[in-house]
Order: sequence, then C-alpha cells, then structure tokens
Amino acid sequence: MLGKTAGGLFWMYRYLERAENTARLIEAGQRIALTRLEAGDAEWTSILQSAGVKGAFDLEYDAVTRDAAVDWMLRAKANPSSVLSCIESARENARMVRTALTGEVWNATNAAYIKIREKLARKVSERDLPEVLREIRQHTSLVRGMTHGTMLRNEIYDFVRLGTFLERADNTARILDVKYYVLLPSVSAVGTSLDNVQWETILRAVSARGGFRMEYGPGGGPAEITEFLTLNKRMPRSLAFCVDKLRSNLRYLHRGVEGQLPSLAMLDHLERQYLSHDIAAVFERGLHQFIEEILDQLGRIARQIEIDFRFFQ
Repeated sequence: MLGKTAGGLFWMYRYLERAENTARLIEAGQRIALTRLEAGDAEWTSILQSAGVKGAFDLEYDAVTRDAAVDWMLRAKANPSSVLSCIESARENARMVRTALTGEVWNATNAAYIKIREKLARKVSERDLPEVLREIRQHTSLVRGMTHGTMLRNEIYDFVRLGTFLERADNTARILDVKYYVLLPSVSAVGTSLDNVQWETILRAVSARGGFRMEYGPGGGPAEITEFLTLNKRMPRSLAFCVDKLRSNLRYLHRGVEGQLPSLAMLDHLERQYLSHDIAAVFERGLHQFIEEILDQLGRIARQIEIDFRFFQ
C-alpha cells in the first residue's frame, strides 16, 4: 500500500473519532457545569484546555463564555479540531482513499458529512445542544459500524484501527483530566455527593456507566472509575484496551519484516512504564502528571507511525 493511502485512512478515522470525542467532551462539560455550586462560565476554560484548543481560542475571543466555547468546539472553521472541521477533513481523506473503502463505508461517511454540516450550519442553542451532540455520535458510530461490518481484515483495516485507537486513547485521557485535575471545585469536595455526581458524568461521557456497574457493582468510587478507564483491558475506551489494540494492528502490519518497528517498541515501553501497575501506583504518581505523560507518549507514537509507514511519500 502507498504511504499516502495509508496516511489517508489513518487520518480519516482519527478525524471521525475526534469529531465524536469532541462532542463527548462538550457533553461532559455541560453535565459537570450543572453540578457547579455557583453559576458561571469558568468551567469552559477547563474544557478548552483539556481539548488542547485554548490557545487558538484566545486568539479569537477576549473572554471565555459557555456560548463561545461550545461554538468554537462545534463549528469554528479556524479551529481544526472542531466537530465541523473534523468531519470535513474525514470526508476529504475518505474521498482521497475512496478505492480502499467499501461502498457502505463511503456512503455512511458522506451521509455523516452532509447531516452534521447541516446541523452545524448555524449556532446551536442550549436547548438543541443535547440532540445535536447525540446525532454527531450516532453518525460517526454508523461509519464505524459499516467499517466493522463490511471491510476486509487486511492492512487497510489495520491503518483504520491505528487511527481510531490512537485518537480514542487520547480522548479518554483528556476526559479524565477534565474531572480530576481541572473541574473539581475544591479539595473539600472530594468524596462528597458533588464529587460522586461528577465522576458519574465522566462515565457517561465515555459510554462506560453500564459496563462499570457490571464490573464493580453499585459501590465503585473514584479509584475504581479511574482504574476502569485506564487499566481495564475489557473496557473498549480504556487506555489499556486502546494500547493493546494498537499493538495488535502494528504487529499485523509488521509481519514478515525484519527488525523492530520503532513505533511498536514505543508502544511496548508505554505499556510497561504506565499501564502495568495497579491504580494505587497511578495515584501515587499523580493522576494529572500520569495523564500528561500518556498524552505526550501517544503524540510521539503517532508521529513515529507516520515515519515508519512513510505517510508523506
């Protein structure tokens, strides 16, 4: 496969996942804002920081407000990580690699592009926001479903999965960071009903509430939730699950090739260094620091994959 085609597949699915994940991050911010003891827009600064778009936002706006933050993350053309920008980029990459996709995947991608662009043609009101976020998730999920149901399990599929799970791991880390480091009102709130409601919101943001209750029952708290989203290899949005899938697909791509693939070696290091300990060790290290280091490692791995498979040649 040409490196340009591999890169197009990789980035198509990164952008699709990022569009869905940005919607999830906005939803988490909306839900957590409802638990704040005082009204205000301060929490949206935290959401923008966690999404990695605060710097660009500050160049466009003088102050952070809920409306400005939501619009920036949903619709802003100047924000390459906005939902609208991501959907447009995903569709452009899909068009570039059209012959590598099944008809069903192409049609689902095109429909997602048309429908989401239509929904985001104008500013979204607070009343309509939950429905719009739900539709974004549904359309991106449809593309994912068509991918799983119609595409051969070959190298095309491997690059699809690499893009998906790199982006998903990045998002899970960012959503955890929103709660633990940024949005908690004060240390005195730890262990209170407010704290519990916010942790519940984090589970909902990654569609993990049902799975968590099956795994831990009704009594699980912050430590168990953090463990579930970082170290549990059966939870499909956990860091450990995503890293495991990344390794599997890189190994498929590396079959029959001599020598060690640098990106695969970096993944092995990430798992040994960060995901092979118990949750007590994570908290002892400091969850925010742990997440920042994970995000840095994921960024390095993504760049190395582009080098290893010559995406720009």
